[in-house]
Amino acid sequence: MAVVADGMGGHTGGVIAAQQVIHTARNNLEQFSARSESARILLESSINEAHMLIKASRFINEKDPHSTAVMILLQPGKVSWAHCGDSRFYHFHEDRLVFRSTDHSYVEQLVVQGKITAEQAISHPKRNILLTSLGGAEPPKISFGETQSLGAGDSFVLCSDGLWAYFSDQELAWVIHGAASAREASELLIGRARAMGNGEGDNISLVILKLVDKA
Repeated sequence: MAVVADGMGGHTGGVIAAQQVIHTARNNLEQFSARSESARILLESSINEAHMLIKASRFINEKDPHSTAVMILLQPGKVSWAHCGDSRFYHFHEDRLVFRSTDHSYVEQLVVQGKITAEQAISHPKRNILLTSLGGAEPPKISFGETQSLGAGDSFVLCSDGLWAYFSDQELAWVIHGAASAREASELLIGRARAMGNGEGDNISLVILKLVDKA
């Protein structure tokens, strides 16, 4: 299982929210039985439980914590994913994009509706407005997906907007495919994002999984 959570609500509130997502997912994974439970139930329950715990922490810490969440569960022959907010899930095969999640944000919905282009979305003044998140007043909106028939050359990326804001889908694919390892790809992407942010970029959270032939 891999999880990325991007906390919001000031420094302390954001840290509390993001840590709650990771902690909840870890606990649920430890109790997960692949024989009797589906991946979707694990992912959905992890996000919903984290949402309720983040809401409860608001009264304890007097903060207004929120968080995004993107999670994947890798099982033999398939990967299942879920997300809420604008942290993204990518599936690449070699240097080609297979799938990218759609952000739960105001600007991304404008792109989906054809009202603005993807290029216009990059600099839109409302690009940081989310339509849903964990810890909000309403239950989180969760999107799910599953991919089967996996093999060498497939790679998966989970990341916060502090990373994807600086790269096109194709640029991400080229870097990940060209790197010798997932660690090397992560270091290259983070380094480039920091350089382009010029000291003013957002926090970066990133997970890369690359499937390779068995040695």
